[in-house]
Amino acid sequence: MRRKWDARTKAKIVLEGLMGGSINELCRSNDLRPGQYYKWRGFFLENCHRVFERPPAPQGDTELAAENEELKKLVGELTLELTSGKSIR
Repeated sequence: MRRKWDARTKAKIVLEGLMGGSINELCRSNDLRPGQYYKWRGFFLENCHRVFERPPAPQGDTELAAENEELKKLVGELTLELTSGKSIR
């Protein structure tokens, strides 16, 4: 029967292997075939840079940010208007 490994366990095993020590012993202690370990390690090394990438902002966020800035500007103008008693527009 095949075992299912969760992502955290895979990462932990790969990191243990990358830190040194015997891969064969690591695999033996985790009941894992060395070939599987090397597949996980390859995938890990190919994709580890993604940890430092920013996820793309959804399009709605940029629209909301622009609307938020416009509303802040309007609140500032209205506050000045109320405190000075004069209309800015």
